[in-house]
Amino acid sequence: MTTRHKHIGMTKLAHWHRNIKESGFKNFNILLNTITFNYQSILNYFDNRSTNASAEFFNAKIKAFRSQFRGVRKIDFFLFRLSNLFA
Repeated sequence: MTTRHKHIGMTKLAHWHRNIKESGFKNFNILLNTITFNYQSILNYFDNRSTNASAEFFNAKIKAFRSQFRGVRKIDFFLFRLSNLFA
């Protein structure tokens, strides 16, 4: 179920956090810490419902990588290298 209200999103995120803590799965600790550290940014999504920061960052990485290999003749090899480095 999706929501458009920030306070509901905050509540759901808090419940998810509690459920993960109570589950005892140690494998989720890194994810849990990341979300805990960035929860304000995550909740900011509810303010205007738009974010493309990760897409822009990835696009910049592709452009930097492409600039290192000017004159690429084999597009397939370029895409192969790109997928190995960033996938």
